[in-house]
Formats: sequence, C-alpha cells, structure tokens
Amino acid sequence: MSQSVFERIVEGTTPSHRLYEDDHVLALLDVGPISRGHCLLIPKTCYVELDEVPADVAAALGRALPRLVAAVKSATGCDGVNVLQNNGRVAGQVVMHVHFHLI
Repeated sequence: MSQSVFERIVEGTTPSHRLYEDDHVLALLDVGPISRGHCLLIPKTCYVELDEVPADVAAALGRALPRLVAAVKSATGCDGVNVLQNNGRVAGQVVMHVHFHLI
C-alpha cells in the first residue's frame, strides 16, 4: 500500500510548513487553502478513520485543537474558525489519513 501525502510529510520526504508538533501530532498549513490561515492537524501515525485512533493520540489531537484555533485567530484576525473532520470516504474524506481542517 502506498503512503499518503501526510505520511510523507511526517517522515520529511514531502515538504510542508509546520506550525506545531509533538510526539503524536503535527499541524501544518494546507497547500490548497480555502481561506487565510487554513491549516491541518494530523496524527503522526496513519489511522484511516477517527474510531481507529488510540486514546492517547486522540487526547493529543484534542489538546492541540484549541491552541491551533487560538493561533489561527491571532494570526489572521478572524472572529471564528471552522473545525472540520470528514470521517470515511462516504463522508467526503479524500486523504485516507485522519485529519482536521481549521478554516
């Protein structure tokens, strides 16, 4: 099975603009932003759907989301941020690696 673009970003073979990183998660700017400040939060290990994510990784995602929302609001001056997660192909997921959009 071939690697997803997110797996290549985590391993450093595909370039990205990293915003935040810890042992479990990585936040980066979206390469095709819908709006100024559009970024993504991903687990460093590939899980296809959210219900596959172990509790410790889910907790790391949950800890990072409020920080990223605050950072996007501060950097862009926007009043609000949409947080979106498409879970499964039928739900509109295109990259089969769990990820959250902050738009």
